[in-house]
Amino acid sequence: MPRVLRTDSCLSGGVSLALLVLLPVVSALLSLTIGKYGISVAEILRVFSDALFGTSLSSDPLAGSIIFSTRLPRILTAMLVGAGLAVSGAVFQGLFKNPLASPYTLGVSNGAGFGAALAISLTTQTVIIQGTAMLFGLVAVGLTFLMCRRARNSTVTLVLAGLLVGNLFAALLSLIKFFADPFEKLPSITFWLMGSLSSATNGLFLSVLPPFLLATGVLFLYRWRLNILSMGDNEARAYGVDVAKDRAVIILCCSLITALCVSVSGIIGWIGLIIPHIARAVTGPDQRRLFPLTLSFGAVYLLLIDDFCRCVSSLEIPLGIVTALLGSPIFAWFLLKEKLKW
Repeated sequence: MPRVLRTDSCLSGGVSLALLVLLPVVSALLSLTIGKYGISVAEILRVFSDALFGTSLSSDPLAGSIIFSTRLPRILTAMLVGAGLAVSGAVFQGLFKNPLASPYTLGVSNGAGFGAALAISLTTQTVIIQGTAMLFGLVAVGLTFLMCRRARNSTVTLVLAGLLVGNLFAALLSLIKFFADPFEKLPSITFWLMGSLSSATNGLFLSVLPPFLLATGVLFLYRWRLNILSMGDNEARAYGVDVAKDRAVIILCCSLITALCVSVSGIIGWIGLIIPHIARAVTGPDQRRLFPLTLSFGAVYLLLIDDFCRCVSSLEIPLGIVTALLGSPIFAWFLLKEKLKW
């Protein structure tokens, strides 16, 4: 009997893992067909076969150019940003024991927004804008840590310090917008702050992928420590966990992921707040199961929203607008059903 139970458990785990992988893959494949230039699934398969295996299936050269130069990098970037924001939100909600925590709790978004606005007002080079946004996002987190370095109740103080630092950079951002050129620079700053993936390229995706994988891999290895830390500092110390060190590593990884995401897509809200609650309603609060499910759900969620934003009209709708319009009623439903847990 125990052997049968173990077999069923492994089978169930294998099926769950297959679904977690297949869901983003199928969504990405369908997203490749969506656009002003229609491409069938069969044509997509021929293009990939020619590119990967050197076959000669007479694929359309224009379709191949659209897929590899435009749609694929945007799809991969959308999935990376959605997965990163979602998993950072899930980790912060458990770490801070707060269902309202999000990837932007420690001031990353406002810091990155200030950095991007500052760069946009001085230059038009995308690389500089993205690098400055990521830099100031990490600077905001560093200031948050400095403010609560000697505090005993570190989680509460971290949140309060993050709120203070976020408001500081929000004021600085408003100051830059006030002095920005209203005809050239201000519209660019405003559009960037609303979130978009229109600048996604293969080079951009490949530049953020290694640090993203590194930080996500560290968080994946820390899943069981996240479960212990969510029990409280005293309980975590009783299990032999170095609370200060582990919390610092986790926050650093989440902040790096969030800064990377914001630097390539602008500020996209609500994903890191509602996707963890949706995943938690499916699998429970155990980070060992919640972590991969949140990655998968976040990637698919933002990908579908981006498909809608780039295809629903001739003018691309900023992602932040749609995520807010969808996120608000979903969060309200969780609130009314009293399902907001960490």
